[in-house]
Amino acid sequence: MRSNALCNRIGDLFEKAEGKVLSMFTTAGYPQFDDTLRVCKALQDAGVEMIELGFPFSDPLADGPIIQRSNERALQNGMSLSVLFEQLQGLRPAIRVPVLLMGYLNPVLQYGPERFCASCAEVGIDGLILPDLPIDEYRERYQSMFADYGLRSVFLITPQTPPERIRLLDGLATGFLYVVSVASVTGNKLAVDDSRKQYFQRIHEMKLSSPTMVGFGIHDRRSFEDSTALLRGGILGSALLQVLEKSNDIASDVRAFVHAIRSDS
Repeated sequence: MRSNALCNRIGDLFEKAEGKVLSMFTTAGYPQFDDTLRVCKALQDAGVEMIELGFPFSDPLADGPIIQRSNERALQNGMSLSVLFEQLQGLRPAIRVPVLLMGYLNPVLQYGPERFCASCAEVGIDGLILPDLPIDEYRERYQSMFADYGLRSVFLITPQTPPERIRLLDGLATGFLYVVSVASVTGNKLAVDDSRKQYFQRIHEMKLSSPTMVGFGIHDRRSFEDSTALLRGGILGSALLQVLEKSNDIASDVRAFVHAIRSDS
């Protein structure tokens, strides 16, 4: 059944959050098969304001070894989109923060795009990040479909993205713009050098209508603060997955990690 309410937790978050927004990425079905909701609950309880839940894929080209390893393990654990949507039946109202699904287009096509959107709406997913979805295909096939099911769209920009394309993506995004910090895969620790500062300054001076969230390489408090100085917030992924990989107490270890990132903790 299509959603008519179009609940906009993402828009509400950016409107109401006073400081920098902290979002974290985790892989569904990792580190153990039934940890998906447990990790989401731990992130929410620790103060994370938005969650990006990755659905695993066998060939995650844009991701570094840490996320690749989490994908492999999740798939070995038996994770798939069908299983994920079964697990997410308990997502709402236990998890109140915005939750986005992030992954590659191939599993969505295998599952069926409209069935995928309907399943997202049924369990309370707020938005989608599909980095390899061509923008022309999005406009022709997916834009109205996402809107029909109340799903906010997020697009990635990089240091090499020309201004006219950034403007185009800004006009199409209904969630936020994902500002990729470096032209590299995930997991490399970010140093906010002069070139990064100039890049963030350029994005800031464009006065885009969409919120801007920076990701790729943020791993500690300093990199979070430095990279978000001119942007709306930041996204951590690989650093969290390393914590989860070694954790014997997810709630406690996630809380300690998140509190170490927050400057007011």
